[in-house]
Amino acid sequence: MEIKDKYGKILSNQEIKKKIILRILNILQDFDLMLLRLIGHVPIHSIRHFFYRKAGLKLGKGSTIHMWCGFFNPKCISIGIDTVVGDHAFLDGRGKLVIGNHTALASSVMIYNSQHNIHSQEFEAICMDVVIGDYVFIGPRAIILPGVTIGNGAVVGAGAVVTQDVPEYSIVGGVPAGFIGKRKVTDLHYKLGRTRLFQ
Repeated sequence: MEIKDKYGKILSNQEIKKKIILRILNILQDFDLMLLRLIGHVPIHSIRHFFYRKAGLKLGKGSTIHMWCGFFNPKCISIGIDTVVGDHAFLDGRGKLVIGNHTALASSVMIYNSQHNIHSQEFEAICMDVVIGDYVFIGPRAIILPGVTIGNGAVVGAGAVVTQDVPEYSIVGGVPAGFIGKRKVTDLHYKLGRTRLFQ
């Protein structure tokens, strides 16, 4: 009996075996992500952080991830020191995601580093790293798309969709995000400080 893929191509025994193994690995990864989502409901930072680190996420000293965050592949996510990730944020680790020190991501920020190739007949996924610098502020419900670098001290306005790099200390907003201005202070030394309990 012949087995075909979704495009109608007849698969060899080796290809069938590879697809079965890949499917099993995907199911296990989906289960891990579901467990992390459940951990996100625990109202104690230290417990959540313990499990996030066990899942491979690199979380710097004094940094926190608030409740109800979602992830793809936390092993490729690195967060610096004294950084805060707001509630309901989504962090994509299918490509490399690096978030710097003293950076604040507000509630419901979404960061993606994988997308489909809309110009391909196979509609395959493309992964591109996302890098967010130090002392960055990203407003509520902003979306950061694959391949973007946000420079140190930059500000992304609420609801912005960032499709291209943001220079250091720039303020951007809108859909797609465009330049609004520059921060008046560039010698930044602040610390975000204590996070609220039970969030």
